[in-house]
Amino acid sequence: MILGIAAETGIFLYACLAGVTVLSAYGVLICFRGLIRHSAAVISAEDFAFWIGASIYIFRKMYDTTYGNIRWFFVLGILCGCGAAYLFFRGMAKIWKGIKKKLENSHETG
Repeated sequence: MILGIAAETGIFLYACLAGVTVLSAYGVLICFRGLIRHSAAVISAEDFAFWIGASIYIFRKMYDTTYGNIRWFFVLGILCGCGAAYLFFRGMAKIWKGIKKKLENSHETG
């Protein structure tokens, strides 16, 4: 089945959203681990459950959009979505550190 460029673009953007969702969910899991300390065994079990769930989620999204066919632009879309979310979160962390540093400096001088 040959898809048009518009359909491929839509599927690519949908895959980007799936990649952002998976990376964001993993970020929430990391934050949860920071709040409540876990043993190595529990962290391994959480990771295993997360990646099984993420695999099912990605497979379901791929099945819904490409009717079960693995398309290169869907895989590329997931990778681009994960990369974009990673860069966004890194940027937000740098902004937060800058704000925090300015607030600390203003408290010290004021």
